[in-house]
Amino acid sequence: MQEATQKRLVILGAGESGVGAALLGKQQGWDVFVSDGGKLKEEYRSELNNAGIPFEEGHTIEKILTATCIVKSPGISDKVEIVKQVRKAGVEVCSEIEFGYRYKGDGRIIAITGSNGKSTTTKLTYHVLQQAGYDVAMVGNIGYSFARQIAERPCEWYVMEVSSFQLDDIKYFCPDIAVILNITPDHLDRYNYRFEDYVASKFRITENQKANDTLIINKDDEAIINYISSHSIHAHTIYFTMNEQQRLDEGGFISGDQMNINYGGEGWDMSIHDLAIKGKHNQYNSMAAGISARVADIRKEKIRESFTSFEGLEHRMEYVATVRGVAFINDSKATNVNSVWYALESMKQPTILILGGQDKGNDYNEIKELISEKVKAIVCLGLDNTPIHAAFENVVTEIYDTHSADEAVKKAYELADKGDTVLLSPACASFDLFKNYEDRGRQFKEAVHTL
Repeated sequence: MQEATQKRLVILGAGESGVGAALLGKQQGWDVFVSDGGKLKEEYRSELNNAGIPFEEGHTIEKILTATCIVKSPGISDKVEIVKQVRKAGVEVCSEIEFGYRYKGDGRIIAITGSNGKSTTTKLTYHVLQQAGYDVAMVGNIGYSFARQIAERPCEWYVMEVSSFQLDDIKYFCPDIAVILNITPDHLDRYNYRFEDYVASKFRITENQKANDTLIINKDDEAIINYISSHSIHAHTIYFTMNEQQRLDEGGFISGDQMNINYGGEGWDMSIHDLAIKGKHNQYNSMAAGISARVADIRKEKIRESFTSFEGLEHRMEYVATVRGVAFINDSKATNVNSVWYALESMKQPTILILGGQDKGNDYNEIKELISEKVKAIVCLGLDNTPIHAAFENVVTEIYDTHSADEAVKKAYELADKGDTVLLSPACASFDLFKNYEDRGRQFKEAVHTL
């Protein structure tokens, strides 16, 4: 690799990952330039100005093509014209996690991906390592960008949430411990509506792993098992499962009410009722985090203690309040159908379900049975609710359209009886009516508190 001082780094996209990569590049002696298609957030504009990093608002292809290497924001699709021109010119393109990886030194990585549960599992794993006294940072799609963390405070351990978009442009990136929680259809618009391409993208997390690295995967996930049956995996592979017939000698399994984890010839268990986060999906997440922690050489007593003290994520099955006997749950982070399946699966009371938003080509068949069994009424929250009406008009007798969080909460409350639960679990992106899923969740909570 020639000297970095001779190289020009162009960053496409000035969000958290782009600015993080710019700061690391500058620190490492690159000639850095940032190009964003729109207007920069004030905080990022200030950071770039303070660091003396030039930037533009609106892409100039001539400036971009002067790059030796381009770091592309995961939010920018290859279908965008500027990216097509970059690819055609043959300039090296890498993701921010790839760029950060090249400067991480001896730091070790636990990287977690999957269609659902990434954020919860990442935060839980980070919590365990932190409680065990490790020098650890939480990075990636949650927390700081990986590159920023390396630039500002390198650590011995990085617990990283990674999306398929981030994995699409890796070359050398190789986590010591990789976790694939599940793979269900999501973001298919980015993958030409080919589920197999999305699955392959997720599995890039393990493509550079060697025999002394670890891959932790869900044995109950059909897409995962189908993929590994026809592709070579070089990492040491450990499974987790809900199937109590499996009783794995190495890995995680649920038997009755007990979660069991075996690793390194040592086993331990704990009651699922003692887990701070509830629901079947969180039993999967806890097994993945628990195995990761054991591979990272954390004692079982410390893991058990951390599992009981963990506080879940905002906007993920977050209890908001009970108003005159009606409970409200904020699951705004559920932006695909499989997330809603897990949410409904954990519902014990009759449910008013708030669904809708920017549909990503959802197939609602997966949740029809649970909706028939558990949902009294559906309140749609989106600009175009046609797909929801079409999917559920013969499943639920009452479906209503609303166009704001306040309207949706009031309608759901009106439909609910004492003892019912109102669940915001939209199955869709939020960009039709909200800035993002956090904004949707916050507006939902505010509306609940004003009832």
